[in-house]
Amino acid sequence: MVIPVQLHKPRDGLLDSTGSGSSRSEGPVGGQGTDSQLDCPDGGLRAWLVVLGVSPRVSSSLGYITSWGVFQSYYEQTLLKDHTPSSIAWIGSLQVCLVFLPGLISGRLFDLGIFKLPFVAASALLVTSTFLVAECTQYWQFVLCQGLATGLGVGMVFGPSLSVLGHWFKRKRGAAMGLTTLGSSVGGTVFPIATRTLIPAVGFPWTMRILAFILLFSLCIPCFTLARRLPPKAVSGGLFNFRAFKDSPPFTIYCVGVVFLFLGLFTVMTYIDISAVTNGVSPDYSFYLVSIVNASSLLGRVVSGILVDKTGAINFIAPTTFLAGIVTFAWPFATSKSSLTAIAVTYGFTSGTIIPGLAIPVFLLGDVSDIGRRTGMMMTLGALGGLFGAPISGAINRSSGGFKEVGYFAGTMMIFAGIFMLATRYLVLRKLRGKF
Repeated sequence: MVIPVQLHKPRDGLLDSTGSGSSRSEGPVGGQGTDSQLDCPDGGLRAWLVVLGVSPRVSSSLGYITSWGVFQSYYEQTLLKDHTPSSIAWIGSLQVCLVFLPGLISGRLFDLGIFKLPFVAASALLVTSTFLVAECTQYWQFVLCQGLATGLGVGMVFGPSLSVLGHWFKRKRGAAMGLTTLGSSVGGTVFPIATRTLIPAVGFPWTMRILAFILLFSLCIPCFTLARRLPPKAVSGGLFNFRAFKDSPPFTIYCVGVVFLFLGLFTVMTYIDISAVTNGVSPDYSFYLVSIVNASSLLGRVVSGILVDKTGAINFIAPTTFLAGIVTFAWPFATSKSSLTAIAVTYGFTSGTIIPGLAIPVFLLGDVSDIGRRTGMMMTLGALGGLFGAPISGAINRSSGGFKEVGYFAGTMMIFAGIFMLATRYLVLRKLRGKF
Protein backbone atom coordinates (compact mmCIF):
# COMPACT_ATOMS: atom_id res chain seq x y z
CA MET A 1 0.00 0.00 0.00
CA VAL A 2 1.39 3.42 -0.91
CA ILE A 3 0.70 6.18 1.59
CA PRO A 4 0.32 9.51 -0.24
CA VAL A 5 2.33 11.56 2.21
CA GLN A 6 5.56 13.20 1.11
CA LEU A 7 8.02 13.45 3.97
CA HIS A 8 11.24 15.38 4.06
CA LYS A 9 13.78 16.79 6.47
CA PRO A 10 13.67 20.54 7.01
CA ARG A 11 16.83 22.41 7.85
CA ASP A 12 16.50 21.86 11.59
CA GLY A 13 16.02 18.13 11.26
CA LEU A 14 12.36 17.99 12.23
CA LEU A 15 10.06 15.72 10.33
CA ASP A 16 7.56 17.61 8.20
CA SER A 17 4.88 16.82 5.68
CA THR A 18 2.96 18.51 2.94
CA GLY A 19 0.10 16.11 3.02
CA SER A 20 -2.46 18.43 4.55
CA GLY A 21 -3.80 19.71 1.28
CA SER A 22 -2.18 23.13 1.58
CA SER A 23 0.21 24.47 -1.00
CA ARG A 24 3.54 26.18 -0.52
CA SER A 25 3.17 27.93 -3.84
CA GLU A 26 0.27 30.04 -2.67
CA GLY A 27 1.32 33.48 -1.56
CA PRO A 28 0.31 34.93 1.74
CA VAL A 29 -2.17 37.72 2.05
CA GLY A 30 -0.06 40.81 1.90
CA GLY A 31 3.31 39.12 1.51
CA GLN A 32 5.43 36.69 -0.42
CA GLY A 33 5.59 33.05 0.63
CA THR A 34 9.22 32.23 1.33
CA ASP A 35 11.07 29.52 3.17
CA SER A 36 12.37 32.15 5.57
CA GLN A 37 8.92 32.20 7.14
CA LEU A 38 9.63 28.71 8.45
CA ASP A 39 12.79 29.78 10.33
CA CYS A 40 11.41 30.07 13.85
CA PRO A 41 13.31 32.12 16.47
CA ASP A 42 13.05 29.19 18.96
CA GLY A 43 13.76 31.64 21.76
CA GLY A 44 14.50 35.25 22.48
CA LEU A 45 12.58 37.79 24.55
CA ARG A 46 9.64 38.15 22.15
CA ALA A 47 9.13 34.41 21.78
CA TRP A 48 9.21 33.77 25.52
CA LEU A 49 6.80 36.66 26.09
CA VAL A 50 4.37 34.74 23.91
CA VAL A 51 4.84 31.72 26.18
CA LEU A 52 4.27 34.02 29.17
CA GLY A 53 1.00 35.12 27.61
CA VAL A 54 -0.27 31.68 26.64
CA SER A 55 0.33 30.20 30.10
CA PRO A 56 -2.17 32.37 32.05
CA ARG A 57 -4.58 32.04 29.15
CA VAL A 58 -4.45 28.26 29.49
CA SER A 59 -4.76 28.62 33.29
CA SER A 60 -7.94 30.65 32.97
CA SER A 61 -9.37 28.41 30.27
CA LEU A 62 -8.35 24.76 30.40
CA GLY A 63 -7.39 25.06 34.08
CA TYR A 64 -10.84 26.44 34.90
CA ILE A 65 -12.56 23.78 32.80
CA THR A 66 -10.64 20.89 34.40
CA SER A 67 -11.93 22.08 37.77
CA TRP A 68 -15.41 20.98 36.77
CA GLY A 69 -15.28 17.91 39.04
CA VAL A 70 -15.67 20.08 42.15
CA PHE A 71 -18.77 21.72 40.64
CA GLN A 72 -20.17 18.31 39.60
CA SER A 73 -19.94 17.09 43.18
CA TYR A 74 -21.30 20.32 44.70
CA TYR A 75 -24.26 20.48 42.33
CA GLU A 76 -25.16 16.82 42.91
CA GLN A 77 -25.30 17.45 46.65
CA THR A 78 -26.90 20.92 46.73
CA LEU A 79 -28.13 23.19 43.93
CA LEU A 80 -29.06 20.48 41.40
CA LYS A 81 -29.58 17.48 43.67
CA ASP A 82 -32.92 16.69 41.96
CA HIS A 83 -31.10 16.02 38.67
CA THR A 84 -29.20 12.88 37.69
CA PRO A 85 -25.37 12.79 37.61
CA SER A 86 -25.56 12.29 33.84
CA SER A 87 -27.69 15.39 33.28
CA ILE A 88 -25.42 17.51 35.48
CA ALA A 89 -22.39 16.13 33.63
CA TRP A 90 -23.80 17.59 30.41
CA ILE A 91 -22.90 21.05 31.73
CA GLY A 92 -19.26 20.07 32.15
CA SER A 93 -19.11 18.08 28.93
CA LEU A 94 -20.60 21.02 27.04
CA GLN A 95 -17.75 23.12 28.40
CA VAL A 96 -15.17 20.57 27.27
CA CYS A 97 -16.78 20.24 23.84
CA LEU A 98 -16.86 23.98 23.28
CA VAL A 99 -13.23 24.33 24.37
CA PHE A 100 -12.31 22.41 21.22
CA LEU A 101 -15.30 22.71 18.83
CA PRO A 102 -14.82 26.42 17.90
CA GLY A 103 -11.23 25.61 16.97
CA LEU A 104 -12.40 25.01 13.41
CA ILE A 105 -13.51 28.64 13.05
CA SER A 106 -10.94 30.28 15.30
CA GLY A 107 -8.13 28.28 13.68
CA ARG A 108 -9.18 29.41 10.21
CA LEU A 109 -9.43 33.03 11.39
CA PHE A 110 -5.95 32.70 12.87
CA ASP A 111 -4.50 31.53 9.54
CA LEU A 112 -6.13 34.56 7.88
CA GLY A 113 -4.51 36.91 10.42
CA ILE A 114 -7.62 37.59 12.55
CA PHE A 115 -6.45 36.93 16.08
CA LYS A 116 -6.58 39.77 18.64
CA LEU A 117 -10.22 40.86 18.18
CA PRO A 118 -11.74 37.38 18.71
CA PHE A 119 -9.32 36.88 21.61
CA VAL A 120 -10.47 39.97 23.48
CA ALA A 121 -14.16 39.33 22.73
CA ALA A 122 -13.97 35.70 23.91
CA SER A 123 -12.10 36.72 27.06
CA ALA A 124 -14.88 39.21 27.86
CA LEU A 125 -17.48 36.47 27.30
CA LEU A 126 -15.67 34.10 29.70
CA VAL A 127 -15.53 36.69 32.47
CA THR A 128 -19.15 37.79 31.94
CA SER A 129 -20.49 34.23 31.91
CA THR A 130 -18.71 33.49 35.20
CA PHE A 131 -20.36 36.52 36.79
CA LEU A 132 -23.72 35.27 35.48
CA VAL A 133 -23.27 31.79 36.97
CA ALA A 134 -23.48 33.51 40.36
CA GLU A 135 -27.10 34.36 39.57
CA CYS A 136 -28.12 30.89 38.34
CA THR A 137 -30.64 28.81 40.27
CA GLN A 138 -32.21 26.58 37.58
CA TYR A 139 -30.64 23.76 35.56
CA TRP A 140 -31.19 25.44 32.19
CA GLN A 141 -29.51 28.60 33.49
CA PHE A 142 -26.38 26.64 34.43
CA VAL A 143 -26.40 24.98 31.00
CA LEU A 144 -26.53 28.35 29.23
CA CYS A 145 -24.06 30.26 31.42
CA GLN A 146 -21.59 27.70 32.73
CA GLY A 147 -21.91 25.25 29.85
CA LEU A 148 -22.55 27.18 26.64
CA ALA A 149 -21.19 30.69 27.31
CA THR A 150 -18.15 29.61 29.35
CA GLY A 151 -17.28 26.91 26.82
CA LEU A 152 -17.50 29.33 23.88
CA GLY A 153 -15.45 31.94 25.73
CA VAL A 154 -12.67 29.42 26.32
CA GLY A 155 -12.88 27.67 22.96
CA MET A 156 -12.65 30.68 20.66
CA VAL A 157 -9.11 31.42 21.80
CA PHE A 158 -7.74 28.15 23.18
CA GLY A 159 -6.74 26.71 19.79
CA PRO A 160 -5.18 29.90 18.36
CA SER A 161 -3.33 30.45 21.65
CA LEU A 162 -1.55 27.15 21.05
CA SER A 163 -1.21 27.67 17.28
CA VAL A 164 0.65 30.94 17.80
CA LEU A 165 3.46 28.95 19.44
CA GLY A 166 4.01 27.29 16.06
CA HIS A 167 5.02 30.71 14.72
CA TRP A 168 7.72 31.17 17.33
CA PHE A 169 9.03 27.67 18.09
CA LYS A 170 10.02 24.63 16.07
CA ARG A 171 12.88 22.68 17.64
CA LYS A 172 11.67 23.67 21.11
CA ARG A 173 7.94 23.25 20.54
CA GLY A 174 7.66 20.52 23.15
CA ALA A 175 9.34 22.69 25.78
CA ALA A 176 7.17 25.69 24.87
CA MET A 177 4.01 23.58 24.99
CA GLY A 178 5.03 22.09 28.32
CA LEU A 179 5.63 25.51 29.86
CA THR A 180 2.37 26.97 28.58
CA THR A 181 0.25 24.03 29.69
CA LEU A 182 1.64 24.38 33.19
CA GLY A 183 -1.02 27.06 33.46
CA SER A 184 -3.67 24.37 33.20
CA SER A 185 -2.21 22.56 36.21
CA VAL A 186 -1.98 25.76 38.23
CA GLY A 187 -5.53 26.79 37.38
CA GLY A 188 -6.86 23.28 37.91
CA THR A 189 -5.24 23.22 41.35
CA VAL A 190 -6.22 26.68 42.54
CA PHE A 191 -9.81 26.91 41.28
CA PRO A 192 -11.21 23.81 43.07
CA ILE A 193 -9.59 24.73 46.39
CA ALA A 194 -10.70 28.35 46.08
CA THR A 195 -14.23 27.29 45.17
CA ARG A 196 -14.79 24.85 48.03
CA THR A 197 -13.06 27.16 50.54
CA LEU A 198 -15.01 30.24 49.54
CA ILE A 199 -18.48 28.69 49.32
CA PRO A 200 -18.86 28.11 53.11
CA ALA A 201 -17.28 31.51 53.81
CA VAL A 202 -19.08 33.84 51.39
CA GLY A 203 -21.69 31.67 49.65
CA PHE A 204 -21.89 30.37 46.09
CA PRO A 205 -22.81 33.66 44.33
CA TRP A 206 -19.86 35.60 45.72
CA THR A 207 -17.57 32.64 45.12
CA MET A 208 -18.33 32.82 41.42
CA ARG A 209 -17.84 36.59 41.38
CA ILE A 210 -14.41 36.23 43.00
CA LEU A 211 -13.49 33.57 40.41
CA ALA A 212 -14.61 35.98 37.67
CA PHE A 213 -12.27 38.68 39.00
CA ILE A 214 -9.41 36.15 39.06
CA LEU A 215 -10.15 35.29 35.42
CA LEU A 216 -10.27 38.98 34.50
CA PHE A 217 -6.81 39.56 35.95
CA SER A 218 -5.22 36.49 34.36
CA LEU A 219 -6.66 37.31 30.92
CA CYS A 220 -5.14 40.81 30.84
CA ILE A 221 -1.58 39.42 30.45
CA PRO A 222 -2.06 37.56 27.13
CA CYS A 223 -3.95 40.52 25.67
CA PHE A 224 -0.64 42.41 25.75
CA THR A 225 1.93 39.71 25.03
CA LEU A 226 0.43 37.38 22.38
CA ALA A 227 1.22 38.14 18.76
CA ARG A 228 1.56 36.39 15.41
CA ARG A 229 4.96 36.31 13.73
CA LEU A 230 4.16 35.22 10.18
CA PRO A 231 1.95 37.16 7.76
CA PRO A 232 -1.52 35.74 7.08
CA LYS A 233 -1.77 33.33 4.19
CA ALA A 234 -4.66 32.28 1.96
CA VAL A 235 -4.61 28.46 1.91
CA SER A 236 -6.89 26.29 -0.17
CA GLY A 237 -9.46 23.85 1.14
CA GLY A 238 -12.08 26.04 2.84
CA LEU A 239 -13.04 26.11 6.50
CA PHE A 240 -12.90 22.34 6.94
CA ASN A 241 -10.26 20.92 4.62
CA PHE A 242 -11.58 17.45 3.77
CA ARG A 243 -8.68 17.02 1.36
CA ALA A 244 -6.35 16.85 4.36
CA PHE A 245 -7.96 13.56 5.38
CA LYS A 246 -7.74 12.19 1.83
CA ASP A 247 -4.14 13.22 1.26
CA SER A 248 -2.83 12.41 4.73
CA PRO A 249 -4.02 9.09 6.25
CA PRO A 250 -1.73 9.67 9.27
CA PHE A 251 -3.61 12.89 10.03
CA THR A 252 -6.95 11.06 9.72
CA ILE A 253 -5.91 8.21 12.00
CA TYR A 254 -4.50 10.64 14.54
CA CYS A 255 -7.76 12.62 14.67
CA VAL A 256 -9.71 9.40 15.29
CA GLY A 257 -7.35 8.65 18.16
CA VAL A 258 -8.00 12.09 19.66
CA VAL A 259 -11.76 11.41 19.61
CA PHE A 260 -11.23 8.20 21.59
CA LEU A 261 -8.87 10.02 23.95
CA PHE A 262 -11.42 12.69 24.82
CA LEU A 263 -14.14 10.08 25.35
CA GLY A 264 -12.17 8.82 28.33
CA LEU A 265 -9.73 11.54 29.43
CA PHE A 266 -12.07 13.70 31.54
CA THR A 267 -14.02 10.92 33.29
CA VAL A 268 -11.76 10.51 36.32
CA MET A 269 -11.48 14.28 36.80
CA THR A 270 -15.26 14.62 36.61
CA TYR A 271 -16.26 11.81 38.96
CA ILE A 272 -13.36 11.21 41.38
CA ASP A 273 -14.79 13.70 43.89
CA ILE A 274 -18.30 12.24 44.00
CA SER A 275 -16.99 8.66 43.84
CA ALA A 276 -14.96 9.38 46.98
CA VAL A 277 -18.04 10.75 48.77
CA THR A 278 -19.99 7.66 47.69
CA ASN A 279 -17.31 5.48 49.31
CA GLY A 280 -17.52 7.34 52.61
CA VAL A 281 -14.70 9.86 52.21
CA SER A 282 -15.53 13.19 53.85
CA PRO A 283 -16.62 15.94 51.45
CA ASP A 284 -14.20 18.19 53.31
CA TYR A 285 -11.38 16.13 51.76
CA SER A 286 -12.88 14.68 48.58
CA PHE A 287 -12.84 18.00 46.71
CA TYR A 288 -9.07 18.13 47.18
CA LEU A 289 -8.79 15.09 44.90
CA VAL A 290 -9.57 17.26 41.85
CA SER A 291 -6.82 19.67 42.88
CA ILE A 292 -4.44 16.77 43.51
CA VAL A 293 -5.08 15.45 39.99
CA ASN A 294 -4.34 18.85 38.49
CA ALA A 295 -1.34 19.53 40.75
CA SER A 296 0.17 16.17 39.84
CA SER A 297 -0.37 16.90 36.17
CA LEU A 298 2.05 19.83 36.57
CA LEU A 299 4.95 17.40 36.99
CA GLY A 300 3.66 15.40 34.03
CA ARG A 301 3.60 18.49 31.85
CA VAL A 302 7.16 19.43 32.86
CA VAL A 303 8.45 15.94 32.07
CA SER A 304 6.51 15.93 28.79
CA GLY A 305 7.92 19.31 27.78
CA ILE A 306 11.46 18.04 28.34
CA LEU A 307 11.16 14.63 26.70
CA VAL A 308 8.77 15.24 23.77
CA ASP A 309 11.40 17.18 21.80
CA LYS A 310 13.98 14.45 22.42
CA THR A 311 11.89 11.33 21.85
CA GLY A 312 9.17 12.54 19.47
CA ALA A 313 5.65 13.47 20.52
CA ILE A 314 3.87 10.19 19.79
CA ASN A 315 6.80 8.13 21.09
CA PHE A 316 6.16 9.76 24.47
CA ILE A 317 2.41 10.41 24.71
CA ALA A 318 1.25 7.03 23.33
CA PRO A 319 2.80 5.03 26.22
CA THR A 320 1.58 7.54 28.81
CA THR A 321 -1.91 7.33 27.28
CA PHE A 322 -1.81 3.57 27.86
CA LEU A 323 -0.70 4.17 31.45
CA ALA A 324 -3.50 6.69 32.04
CA GLY A 325 -5.96 4.12 30.68
CA ILE A 326 -4.66 1.48 33.11
CA VAL A 327 -5.02 3.90 36.04
CA THR A 328 -8.58 4.62 34.90
CA PHE A 329 -9.31 0.88 35.08
CA ALA A 330 -7.95 0.84 38.65
CA TRP A 331 -9.76 3.98 39.88
CA PRO A 332 -13.16 2.38 40.79
CA PHE A 333 -11.40 -0.18 43.01
CA ALA A 334 -9.92 2.60 45.17
CA THR A 335 -12.37 3.10 48.04
CA SER A 336 -10.28 4.59 50.85
CA LYS A 337 -8.88 8.08 51.31
CA SER A 338 -5.30 6.93 50.80
CA SER A 339 -5.99 4.77 47.73
CA LEU A 340 -8.05 7.51 46.06
CA THR A 341 -5.25 9.98 46.74
CA ALA A 342 -2.78 7.58 45.11
CA ILE A 343 -5.07 7.30 42.07
CA ALA A 344 -5.36 11.10 41.88
CA VAL A 345 -1.58 11.53 41.95
CA THR A 346 -0.90 8.77 39.41
CA TYR A 347 -3.68 9.77 37.03
CA GLY A 348 -2.73 13.43 37.29
CA PHE A 349 0.85 12.68 36.29
CA THR A 350 0.06 10.30 33.42
CA SER A 351 -2.79 12.35 31.95
CA GLY A 352 -0.75 15.54 32.40
CA THR A 353 1.93 14.25 30.04
CA ILE A 354 -0.56 13.92 27.16
CA ILE A 355 -1.86 17.45 26.56
CA PRO A 356 1.48 19.28 25.98
CA GLY A 357 2.40 17.03 23.05
CA LEU A 358 -1.08 16.44 21.63
CA ALA A 359 -0.95 19.15 18.95
CA ILE A 360 2.70 18.62 17.92
CA PRO A 361 2.03 15.71 15.50
CA VAL A 362 -0.56 17.93 13.79
CA PHE A 363 2.08 20.64 13.38
CA LEU A 364 4.36 18.12 11.66
CA LEU A 365 1.74 16.70 9.31
CA GLY A 366 1.45 19.78 7.10
CA ASP A 367 2.64 23.25 6.21
CA VAL A 368 3.19 25.85 8.94
CA SER A 369 0.81 28.28 7.18
CA ASP A 370 -2.04 25.81 7.75
CA ILE A 371 -1.34 25.17 11.44
CA GLY A 372 -4.45 26.96 12.69
CA ARG A 373 -6.88 25.09 10.44
CA ARG A 374 -5.34 21.64 11.01
CA THR A 375 -5.26 22.19 14.77
CA GLY A 376 -8.85 23.41 14.65
CA MET A 377 -9.95 20.35 12.68
CA MET A 378 -8.35 18.02 15.20
CA MET A 379 -9.85 19.89 18.13
CA THR A 380 -13.30 20.01 16.55
CA LEU A 381 -13.35 16.26 16.07
CA GLY A 382 -11.95 15.73 19.56
CA ALA A 383 -14.76 17.90 20.91
CA LEU A 384 -17.23 15.17 19.95
CA GLY A 385 -15.49 12.85 22.38
CA GLY A 386 -15.40 15.56 25.04
CA LEU A 387 -19.12 16.21 24.61
CA PHE A 388 -20.31 12.64 25.05
CA GLY A 389 -17.63 11.13 27.33
CA ALA A 390 -18.75 12.34 30.77
CA PRO A 391 -22.54 11.98 30.16
CA ILE A 392 -22.03 8.43 28.88
CA SER A 393 -20.04 7.70 32.04
CA GLY A 394 -22.80 9.26 34.14
CA ALA A 395 -25.44 7.15 32.42
CA ILE A 396 -23.33 4.01 32.99
CA ASN A 397 -22.96 4.96 36.65
CA ARG A 398 -26.71 5.40 37.07
CA SER A 399 -27.61 2.14 35.34
CA SER A 400 -24.93 0.06 37.07
CA GLY A 401 -25.10 1.74 40.47
CA GLY A 402 -21.33 2.05 40.73
CA PHE A 403 -18.17 3.24 39.05
CA LYS A 404 -16.51 -0.03 37.97
CA GLU A 405 -18.23 -0.09 34.58
CA VAL A 406 -17.48 3.62 34.24
CA GLY A 407 -13.79 2.90 34.67
CA TYR A 408 -13.95 0.04 32.17
CA PHE A 409 -15.54 2.31 29.55
CA ALA A 410 -13.21 5.29 30.01
CA GLY A 411 -10.09 3.14 30.30
CA THR A 412 -10.94 1.25 27.12
CA MET A 413 -11.38 4.50 25.20
CA MET A 414 -7.91 5.63 26.24
CA ILE A 415 -6.33 2.32 25.28
CA PHE A 416 -7.91 2.68 21.83
CA ALA A 417 -6.49 6.23 21.64
CA GLY A 418 -2.98 4.93 22.30
CA ILE A 419 -3.35 2.29 19.58
CA PHE A 420 -4.40 4.91 17.02
CA MET A 421 -1.45 7.10 18.00
CA LEU A 422 0.97 4.26 17.34
CA ALA A 423 -0.79 3.55 14.03
CA THR A 424 -0.19 7.19 13.06
CA ARG A 425 3.51 6.86 13.75
CA TYR A 426 3.73 3.68 11.68
CA LEU A 427 1.98 5.29 8.70
CA VAL A 428 4.45 8.19 8.80
CA LEU A 429 7.66 6.23 9.37
CA ARG A 430 6.68 2.94 7.69
CA LYS A 431 8.49 1.10 10.48
CA LEU A 432 7.84 0.19 14.09
CA ARG A 433 10.66 2.26 15.56
CA GLY A 434 11.77 5.81 14.92
CA LYS A 435 11.34 9.37 16.15
CA PHE A 436 7.94 10.94 15.64
